[in-house]
Amino acid sequence: MTRIYLDHAATTPLHPLVAEAMLAVMQGGPGNASSVHAYGRAAKERLSAARDGIADRLGCKPAEFMFTSGGTESDNSAMIGSVRALAKRGKRHIVISAVEHHAVLHTAAALEREGCSVTVLPVDETGAIELSTVEAALTPETALISIMWGNNEVGTLQPVEAIGELARRCGVLYHVDAVQALGFLPMKLSRLPVDLMSFSAHKINGPQGVGGLYVASGTPFEPYLHGGSQERKRRAGTENVAGITGFAKAIELATADGGSRTAAVRSLRDGFESQLIELLGPQRAVVNGDPANRLPHISNISLIGADTETLLMRLDLEGIAAASGSACTSGALERSHVLQAMGLSEDRLASAVRFSFGLGNTAEEIAAAAQKVATVAERIRNNS
Repeated sequence: MTRIYLDHAATTPLHPLVAEAMLAVMQGGPGNASSVHAYGRAAKERLSAARDGIADRLGCKPAEFMFTSGGTESDNSAMIGSVRALAKRGKRHIVISAVEHHAVLHTAAALEREGCSVTVLPVDETGAIELSTVEAALTPETALISIMWGNNEVGTLQPVEAIGELARRCGVLYHVDAVQALGFLPMKLSRLPVDLMSFSAHKINGPQGVGGLYVASGTPFEPYLHGGSQERKRRAGTENVAGITGFAKAIELATADGGSRTAAVRSLRDGFESQLIELLGPQRAVVNGDPANRLPHISNISLIGADTETLLMRLDLEGIAAASGSACTSGALERSHVLQAMGLSEDRLASAVRFSFGLGNTAEEIAAAAQKVATVAERIRNNS
């Protein structure tokens, strides 16, 4: 059976050049970047080279970029590190949106249990927030706004610059989860009104278990991992030099094509959606999210009349890997919190599937996948 991978928003295949860069480090001998002998100095040089390269690509100072174990740790570090620092100044209020990744939602809940207050902003039917709701939520006690750039389930983009400018005017820190946006949207961090931004390597054909956090100079920040003095005392623990080298290579590759990567995946996504709508009709294949203002590689589609869980199982049997934003509890899927926050009808909630595109996908694959998805959806609907 020919398998077609359409779950790049979950994780991406490792780029061969990334694997090559990592292997060179793995086979290059031992080295702890904190050691002062020759092996340690070699590891430190690799670490510094990776940090310098990433900073150059993202438009920030090397000292402003710290390495983590991934997007979840970056989100946790950004929120806990800044809010705990500002709590000492009497600022304990956090503003987030209802469609954030669970790494933000659950961290906000944890901080709430520590005595912070949290405002969760609503979104419209496309998954976008209104700037006016952000402004209305701010108080003199607001420490942090944490609103993502591009949604991991429906792809909807939020007005990052406008939120950041508002935050600056009000003296509030702004954190952005940019895990899905990296590699698809142009970023020059020094020009953005953002204080903290989270990244993950495995979303851009890099290794799993490596991420990054931009912490703008002067941002109040307290580490929540304690031990050594790595990462300028912001994140204790021996650095994953091979993984970090792979991360740097992945960012280099993802940002070196002048937008052709973005255009390529957008073409695949648009082709898939148009073919699926043609096969099933616009009443049966309904795209969720903002039709224009969204990430290029994510397509969330409700296949009306076919249950999400059954769809995913049947598609897997047909060799197609897709996903839902639903949580699995006790063997059953719960409805996606993102789609619920968007106020979608029950028939759309119950039949939503996320397809996401990237390295290795071809137009021929997409055409074959659209045909298979339509056939499976039709069979489920006819048998229900």
